[in-house]
Parts: sequence; C-alpha cells; structure tokens
Amino acid sequence: MKTRGLISTLPILLLALVLSCSVKKYIPEGEFLYTGAKLEVNTEEKTQGLDEIKEELEDLLRPKPNKKFLGMYVKLWAHYKGSQDSAGFVNRFLNKKIGEEPVYFSQVDPSRTEELIVNRLENRGFFYSMSNSEVTRKKQYAHVNYTANISVPYRLSELIVERDSMEIDREIIDMMQETLLDSGSRFDLNTLNAERVRIDSTLKVKGYYNFNNDFLIFEADTNISDSLRLFKLYLRLKKNVPTNGIIPYTIDTINVFPNYSIDEDGEKLDTTVVDDKNFIQGNLVFKPKLLNEYILIENGQRYDPKLSRLSSNRLSSIGNYKFVNLRYEELANSDSLGHLKANFYLSPMTKRSVRAELLAVSKSNNFAGPALNIVYRNRNLFKGGETLNVTAQVGYEFQVAGGADRKGLQSLQLGLGADLIIPRVIFFVPVNEKFSYSVPKTKIGIGTEYLSRGGLYTLNSLSTNFGYLWNANQYAYHEINPISLNVVNLSNTSPEFDQILADNPFLQRSFEQNFIAGINYTFHYNKLNDRFRTHAYFLGLGLDFAGNTIHLIDQISKKDDGKFLGLEYAQYGKIDLDLRYHFNIDKDQTIATRLFAGMGMPFGNSQSLPYIKQYFSGGPNSVRAFRIRSIGPGTYRPDDFDVNSYFDQTGDIRFEGNIEYRFPIVSLLKGALFMDAGNIWLINENEALPGGKFTSSWWDELAVGTGVGLRVDIQFFVIRFDLATPIRIPYLPEGERWSNSFDFGSKSWRKENLIFNFAIGYPF
Repeated sequence: MKTRGLISTLPILLLALVLSCSVKKYIPEGEFLYTGAKLEVNTEEKTQGLDEIKEELEDLLRPKPNKKFLGMYVKLWAHYKGSQDSAGFVNRFLNKKIGEEPVYFSQVDPSRTEELIVNRLENRGFFYSMSNSEVTRKKQYAHVNYTANISVPYRLSELIVERDSMEIDREIIDMMQETLLDSGSRFDLNTLNAERVRIDSTLKVKGYYNFNNDFLIFEADTNISDSLRLFKLYLRLKKNVPTNGIIPYTIDTINVFPNYSIDEDGEKLDTTVVDDKNFIQGNLVFKPKLLNEYILIENGQRYDPKLSRLSSNRLSSIGNYKFVNLRYEELANSDSLGHLKANFYLSPMTKRSVRAELLAVSKSNNFAGPALNIVYRNRNLFKGGETLNVTAQVGYEFQVAGGADRKGLQSLQLGLGADLIIPRVIFFVPVNEKFSYSVPKTKIGIGTEYLSRGGLYTLNSLSTNFGYLWNANQYAYHEINPISLNVVNLSNTSPEFDQILADNPFLQRSFEQNFIAGINYTFHYNKLNDRFRTHAYFLGLGLDFAGNTIHLIDQISKKDDGKFLGLEYAQYGKIDLDLRYHFNIDKDQTIATRLFAGMGMPFGNSQSLPYIKQYFSGGPNSVRAFRIRSIGPGTYRPDDFDVNSYFDQTGDIRFEGNIEYRFPIVSLLKGALFMDAGNIWLINENEALPGGKFTSSWWDELAVGTGVGLRVDIQFFVIRFDLATPIRIPYLPEGERWSNSFDFGSKSWRKENLIFNFAIGYPF
C-alpha cells in the first residue's frame, strides 16, 4: 500500500472510529454519566503555595470520571460492547484488556466532598474556610463545579517545649534549634507530622532504641487573638509513655555467625574474639579479622540505626552472602540505660557454581550462528570474601544471505578470561578504608581472545587490568582501572584485506597500534530501576586515556620511536557521556529517551584511534533502521556495500539520540514505537573516506529511523524484536535525504528498507 493511499483513507477510518465509540445509547435510563468536576479557589489574601494547595484539593474530587482518548470514551465503549450477551470474541477480548466500568453520577456525593475540602484546609491552617458545589446535568451527562473559599491562615507565634528532668527532654530541646516550625509559619498538619518524624529519627541515632514518634504530641492554642490569627504550639511527651521508650540504649555484646544455618550444631561452634566482637563458627569459613572490617558498630556505642543499616549493606556487598540479618536483643539491667546484644546472622551462597549459555546470534548485517558462554564462579576463595570468575566463550558466525559475492564468509571467535574480585582495597601501602555504604573492591583481570575473520585476517589479543570499584550509595557506581593493558597481534592477512589497509592509511595505522596501556574511569548514576518513580534518569560517564606515561618515558629517555617493547603503542584520550530519561506514565507505560555523545582524540604517537576503540553506528542498540556498522562516518558511502565495507565505517566521534514509547499488549508481551537518530565522524581528514570529517553542519548528516517493536518481558529477562525503516539517509545528496515514500507492497523496497533486529534486553 502506498503512503498516499493510506493518508487518503485515514479521515474515513477516524470518522468510523468516532461513530463506533459513542456511548450515549448504552447509558441506563435514569442514570447520568459522570464527566468530572472542576474546582474554583477563592482567597481573602495572597497565599503562599496556593498552586500546591489547589492540586491537593483537586485530588479530593472523587470518583475520577471515565478516561477519554481523542475526546472519545474508548475504554468505556469497550466495556459496554463486551458486556452485552451477544458480544463476540473480539469485543469480549477488548473488554477484558482495556474495558473500564462506567462512573455514574449516582456514585458521586458532593456534600461529602465539600466536607473533605474544608477538613483538608483546616489541616493546612485555614480555619473557618467554606466550600460549596453546583451540579450541572445535560442530556445524559452530569458535571460538578466546586468552590473553596479559603480564609486567612493561622500563623505560629511561639513554640514551647514542655520539659522534665529526663535526658530525653534535654535532647529534644537541643533538636529544636533546627526545627521545621519557624515563627510566623502557617499551621500545617503535614509539617507537624514531619517534625515528629524528624525528632524520632534524631533520637534513634542518639540511642533511643524503643522511641516512637507517636510518643510526641503537639497542642495548638488559638485563643491568642482572633483578629491576628495567631496560635501558640506546645510540644510534650504523652502521658504513660513506657520507660524503655525514653531511655538510650548501648550495645554491650556483638555476635557474628559467618556460616549461619538453622541446622548448625551449636556444640561444634568455636568463638574467636576480634575487637570485642564474637565470631562464632565451626570450621573456618570467613577469617574473623577480615570480616570485622565490614562491621561499623562497636561495643560500648549507643544504638545507631544508620550504622546498623550500613553494616548490613557492607556485609551484603561482599557478594558471598545470600542473607544478612541483624537482630537486636534487649538485655536485663538495673541502671538507667538500656542494653542491647547485636547478632549478625550471615547465610552464605553456594561456594561454587557453573553457568552455561547457548545462544543463537542474529545480526542485522545477515550474520548468524551459535555461541556458547561458560562461566565458573568460586566464592570466598581464600576465606576473605574473594570471588574468582572464569569465563570461556566460543562463537561462530556465517553469512546467511547477501548475494554471490558474500558467500562463504564466516567468523570464529574464542575467548578465555578470569577475574579475581577482592572485597577490600589492595594497594602498595595499607589502606584503612571506611566507605560507609559499601565496601570498595579490588579487581584483577586477565583475558585472551582469538578472532578469525573468514579468509581476511586473524586477530589475537591479550589484556589485563587492575583497578577498583565501589558504590558510593544505592545510585552511584564508580570504577577506576589505573592499569589497563592490551596487546593485539594482527596476522594471516589475505591479499584482499592488505589492499583494504593500503587504500586507507588511517585504518592501517589503527591496526598497527598493537599495544594499549592506559587508565580508564567509569561512573554511573542510575535511578531507572525504580518503576514507581515518575521521572527516572541515568547518567553515565566514561574516561579513557592511553599512552601518555609511555610517551613521557620515551621523551625523557630521548628514544621517542613510538614503540614499547618493540610494539607500536597508541596514544589518545576518550570521553563518553550517556544520558537517559524515562517518563513513567504508569507502571506499564514509559516514554524512554537517551542521548549519547562520545569523542576520542588521537594525539602524539597516533593519527587515529586503535580500531578496537573506535565508534560505530547502526544495529540493535543504536540506530535500528540501519544495519550494524553501516552508518557514516559523516556522509561517506562505500562504493560497494559488502562485508568489507564496515572496516571503513568507524569514527572518532559518535552522537546518537533515541526516543521510545513502551506499552503493554497482553500478559508478558509488550510493544514499542521508537525513533532513533545518529552518526559517527572523524577528527582528522581521511582522503579514503570523503565526507567523513566532523564539521559545523554535523546536524545535517544525522541518520534517522523509526519502527515498531515487540518485547517478551519475563521479569529481569527481556527478548526484543524490532522492525525499523530509515526516514533520513545521510549519504544521499542534500535535499534528497528525507524519505518521502513507503512502498510496503514492493518486495525490493522491503528488502532494502525494512531492518529486523533481534536482541536480549532493552536498548536503553
């Protein structure tokens, strides 16, 4: 079907939908469909925070009317049609999935709503306010208009704390220096409750283990002056508060069970004392001296819920324990203080595990094949929380389509790597870290990879790194690798690939940089995981610098031949910025956006970035309407699109933007509508890639695509299918880059313009 034909029939389809979604004929006789309410607010004087107050009052206008879409009661219509005795399968299905029960005026109680409005205003300090309503009925619909007349608010003249001779009274008086209740502030029940919570939290930190904010009471005296609208506020403890609720507690005993199990035989347990903490275990499972470093509470300290929570977080962050439970027991004592025993019950995870993943890989450039990943994990390797991960990878790909010139193309990839993660800082000198939220970890990694690109070349690489990673809080993650080494060896090159390198000196230089030595840093600030947050965001920052230390040594030694241990080394700086914002309309609907910007700058010993560090664009996690590695750089287009062209389609700069609307379809099946835009560019001019250099008109060289997607969302596992088409092609002549026809009926058009992507997980 041509786009022109679709556009011409669109008004007819919309008219048919409008006519079909009329619900008036379904409204029972004697009933009125409730269409909602409006609220008018009148004040005697300028009121601070009036918009917030009005929004709070509007939330009281219940019930909420039936929802509309483009002015139509689509969900209500689906309910009416699907509830009929003669309803067919389609109407019953629509009613089950999107149907909405009707809201009639008989369910509305305006007088009750008026009372709620007045009550809410009194809670906000607007005593003697008034509210009224007016009902409008028209045909079979009813609407309510509410009016709230807000009085002059009462304001605080004096705050008085009633005191006794107890220690807790002195503590509360000291806390009132930072009170939320300032002189002249409006009476507000929410503020009073917040003040009680603040006092409760502060007292808990000072050791008041059994205190509760319900022990506090505020009493307001408004009999000062009716004309001035002032009130005095009295704060005191309630009568008959239990004694153990108003005394501070200290920690007298700390027991730690590093290998806790309900089946554990108590007679076989031994106790080791470190810093007045009792580590109780049978066979040695975790070295007490090391485990002691994760616990922030100490004997003789007053109870502190913050230190208790952070101690549990730190123990959990080791990565060896399935459950970490801290339980306090009150100890009997005759003095004026309370006494506690802290028990840490730590339940270890399975020490050794093996996970195997058999994957079927399909790429948008028509490569497909099987892959096998095997991961062996050994936890608590040296009885200090260390985790050893050994990973083996095998992957085979072959060209499944693409013409006679691409037959026989294949790729074999083998990989073996190991990471040792140590839950403490390993440095040349002892580091007594006390990161409160979680424990910094030292990571040592080594790996090797073999890649045979069918008949073109063989690439062998060896990498190693040493660094640290930690969570500053539940959202912020840091990782820094002061030592990052990578050695790459290109061999068994074919005459065809040698010619590719000869035609592009920049590409040749990027493959010749066999040694990469540098430092890299990664930072993530992630609030996307909270599905109940309306506005969620993610910030990712990556920094990567290589070759500078070696270059400095070369200059000092006056060698400066661009080689280290006989290998060409790379010198560059690279920065990546990843910004994501999710607007969660409700728990099932999300508008997800992403903006990615990255730039690598070769300098000194290098004219281009190493090939493995360069950017590419297109594919299932990029601009999905273009095949992987098929965009750019800039307006460059290879003479022939074949498997060899993607070597040239990399760059030093990458810029991409994405927007995606995610919505439910049925059960585990989700849908998506998306649009992507982006491209890559070169820092330096490359005659072999005309149009590839970054210029001031970069925005006119963006590739743009749009499409639809299906997701099978099984909790933490998502299988994704995306079908996309380009709507702006950067390598076409200026003025012709926007697509203006979509011939879905043409097989040749579909082959060239419909790109199918299969992937695991959401793209952003």
